Amino acid sequence: MKVYLSLLLFALPVVTWAQSATVQDRANLQPLAGVRVTPVQGGGAVLTDAKGRFSTQEFRDTDSLRFERPDYQARTVAVSQLRTLHYRVLLSERSYSLEEVVVSASKFEEKRADVPQQIQVLKAKDLAFQNNQTTADVLQQSGQVLVQKSQAGGGSPILRGFEANKVLMVLDGVRLNNAIYRGGHLQNVITVDNTALQKVEVVFGPGSVVYGSDALGGVVHFYTKNPVLGDSAGTHVTGSAFTRYATANQEKTGHVDVSVGGKRWGSFTSLTYSDFDDLRQGKRRNPFYGNWGLRPFYADRVNGKDVMVPNENVNVQKQSGYQQYDVLQKVLFQASPTTSHVLNLQYSTSSDIPRYDRLTEVDSKGVLKSAQWYYGPQERLLAAYTFATQGKGWLENLRLTAAYQSVAESRNNRSFGKTLLQHRKEHVDIFTLNADASRLLGDHELRYGLEASYNDVQSRAYGENIDTGARSALDTRYPSGGSDMRTAAAYFTHTWEITPHWILSDGLRVSRVELNADFTDKRFFNFPFDEVSQKNTAVNGNLGLVFQPGHDWRLAAVASSGFRAPNVDDLGKVFESVAGQLIVPNPSLKPEYTYNAELSVGKTILQNVRVEGTGFYTWYRDAITTQPFQFQGQSVVDYNGQPSRVTANVNANKAYIYGASGSLSADITQAFRLASTLTYTYGRIKAEPQDIPLDHIAPVFGKTSLFLTLPKFRSEFFVQYNGWKRLEDYNPVGEDNLQYATPQGEPAWYTLNLRTAYQFHPRVQVQAALENILDQFYRVYASGVSAPGRNLVLTVRGNF
Repeated sequence: MKVYLSLLLFALPVVTWAQSATVQDRANLQPLAGVRVTPVQGGGAVLTDAKGRFSTQEFRDTDSLRFERPDYQARTVAVSQLRTLHYRVLLSERSYSLEEVVVSASKFEEKRADVPQQIQVLKAKDLAFQNNQTTADVLQQSGQVLVQKSQAGGGSPILRGFEANKVLMVLDGVRLNNAIYRGGHLQNVITVDNTALQKVEVVFGPGSVVYGSDALGGVVHFYTKNPVLGDSAGTHVTGSAFTRYATANQEKTGHVDVSVGGKRWGSFTSLTYSDFDDLRQGKRRNPFYGNWGLRPFYADRVNGKDVMVPNENVNVQKQSGYQQYDVLQKVLFQASPTTSHVLNLQYSTSSDIPRYDRLTEVDSKGVLKSAQWYYGPQERLLAAYTFATQGKGWLENLRLTAAYQSVAESRNNRSFGKTLLQHRKEHVDIFTLNADASRLLGDHELRYGLEASYNDVQSRAYGENIDTGARSALDTRYPSGGSDMRTAAAYFTHTWEITPHWILSDGLRVSRVELNADFTDKRFFNFPFDEVSQKNTAVNGNLGLVFQPGHDWRLAAVASSGFRAPNVDDLGKVFESVAGQLIVPNPSLKPEYTYNAELSVGKTILQNVRVEGTGFYTWYRDAITTQPFQFQGQSVVDYNGQPSRVTANVNANKAYIYGASGSLSADITQAFRLASTLTYTYGRIKAEPQDIPLDHIAPVFGKTSLFLTLPKFRSEFFVQYNGWKRLEDYNPVGEDNLQYATPQGEPAWYTLNLRTAYQFHPRVQVQAALENILDQFYRVYASGVSAPGRNLVLTVRGNF
């Protein structure tokens, strides 16, 4: 009897297991939820659960099952085959999906196919596979965004000819752009930890209707991971960790995250630390470049004197390394099935970050201009609370987000051979409040909201004698009396599904932006004014139409307007943008506006190939650009002991930008996929006798990838490429950084790259990548630091 009982107990799990099957990702063996399983011969469909499982009892042995999920290639498997497959079905990713859900275009979930704007989405598994060092590198390797770098610890995205404070960055629904986001080049994007991201959505073109000021070129919206709740069975604990090493800058990164969830409470914690040494550039050079980009010597202090030390390896960019620390904590309380509360805490900081481009500048005698030039720790603190509920009537879906941010940054520089180290420190307190709601009325979806924000800017400066420690007064970057910005706005958007083929979307926003700056301190500059106050009101709208006539065609057109009000950096800074060129305040500065029209056409061929193209034209009015100026009637003033040409941010009368982008995605087989993108942009300021190049216009660029996906294995071989940025296409006084390029401009370049991942176990993965295989020397447009040379990247990942 005992023998029979033992056999029965042994057989029960086998029988139970045999009555269900699991659907998994082909490359990483992770379970796939929400896969639709349908009998080809007809009958009811089932969906896989959170663990990728479905019951086979409802199907006959003679059935063939169709497995479908929008982001995966469909596959058909006979029920009789399941036993030979060990009741496990593996699916391969698709190269494209118009059915995936996006949020950033309207702040609420909607199908990508219904959105007229061009959108790029990077999901968590894409981010993990790309395995980039920083979020700036994530955007650069997306193939549709170009990223400028003035130092290794930097990254400034360029979208459709707009950069820095003309591109809006949003994190978990909270604006990152603040009152001191400058018009030149930024590095704030690296304060977002890419290892904690659930996805990234890039919306191209003006986003002012939904997001307000700054969204001229587009919106980059980062979404961090959320806690995973458990079920009634008990607490659910999951987590992941990885360690990564890269040879180009001797990177050492460690990351761990843990999610603990009960039935109603959940917690998600993420910790990341990175150590980057000096970056090595490629050594395969064009002989016509001469010494461009080489680092023959660097500054050091020996026996109380500055000396120029020969660099043992001229391809190692000495004084470019730094460290980064990132912490994220989220707490979720699910009060009911329709109501949730989320507390979101984030902190990012770094070591001092050397401003590499400034450290390489030499005077006419070949002597380094700077002995020290570094950004102080780049600190960002975010505390946000979000309340979400599904109400009734006009509050059918309501979300309230209150947030506080503390941003600290500093610039520290000392001229070679001098003892005065200049410290300029800025701190911004940012308070924001957003209320967003939506309502569904038949074929109409209405979305509306209110937004308010307050930025308080404090700027201080002092000089330090590095020998004696004595401090002295120094002019501040922003008004020492303080500055502030206040905004208030209301918006309304609407989507109407006229027919299954025609979808109309429209929207309207009214924004009010006020700014105050105190210039009563005239110790260093005799400003002809004591205070600058601005009050600007803007009305923005958009109108879009999507037509899907069938036969896998999709056409979309959108007209939209955007605006950007001058911030404290535009209006109030005194800053040496490049040696011998000083930017001074211009109290007459006005908001800038854009009017954009774009058309997109997409076609799916044979269900496996997708071709898309988007063309746009932007009318740019009152563009804020840097131009020659006069300060108290003088075009040249003395600054930091040398004559400096006076410039200021002014409103150019008219400018225009146009361009096009194209993409090709092809699922060649279940194992092979192809993806390719190409982007072209052209921009000019209208002037006499001829138009002047607009700065921040990227050269033609793109990326082509070939993917191979096998059971437990995934690889991508890709080519990334840029065209020439010729001398005649540079703005003569803008932020294109011609001084860091060749006399002819920024040369074209391409790199060959390979990345792979092997899933040793459902919980253990090993990744290996070889970037810039040919060890090419190159610089991304407008960058003051060279890109990495040949780079071997090794990573071990685990999850539990």
